[in-house]
Amino acid sequence: MEKKVLVVDDERPIVEILKINLQKEGYVVFEAYDGEEAVSKAMTVEPDLILLDVMLPKLDGFSVCKKIREKSSVPILMLTAREEELDKVLGLELGADDYITKPFSVRELMARVKANVRRNQSALEEKIEKSTEKLEIGEFMLDFNRYELYKNGKLIDLTIREFDLVKFLASQPNKVFSRQSLLESVWDYEYYGDVRTVDVTVRRLREKVEEDPSEPRVIMTKRGVGYYFQP
Repeated sequence: MEKKVLVVDDERPIVEILKINLQKEGYVVFEAYDGEEAVSKAMTVEPDLILLDVMLPKLDGFSVCKKIREKSSVPILMLTAREEELDKVLGLELGADDYITKPFSVRELMARVKANVRRNQSALEEKIEKSTEKLEIGEFMLDFNRYELYKNGKLIDLTIREFDLVKFLASQPNKVFSRQSLLESVWDYEYYGDVRTVDVTVRRLREKVEEDPSEPRVIMTKRGVGYYFQP
């Protein structure tokens, strides 16, 4: 089945370049040129991935991301011309899966698109499997097929990427993984990607699973090395 990508940018030349390259890779491309149109098409088209520019008329990319996340876990890759760290972090904290800064390499962008679509498809396939694989560890229970995490019996709402991360760490408790190895294993990025993406996702995850995110007891940091899951 052909995969659908929604490209959201108010600069038509950029949309056309992205459309041509995505179509070459076999994707069906839909377009939106402002924030309101983006939210509407995300709900009606149900794309497999959204390329979302930050600077948009009517609704900015951050607002669009937040609205879409309220109803969908579709992978969102944000496009930004800004260099400010705060903007990149904000996008990730609102639920974007990653970001890429303009001007960007088309090769790099296509690699990230493929990785996110592939991982999202794998997650959907696991969800519909009849058998249920679960992991109980400490106060947590992970249902791998439903992509659900429970803490003391209470369901915790996670994005697909957050679940992928906690699943990977919890499946190998007390083993420390570098940020780069997590990018490769969880984001499926072999060569591309910013390790700060991992840091922000860990921060979001801690806010959901830790009693006190400022004093984590589960998702731990090994200073100078990376992260690990402590039962």
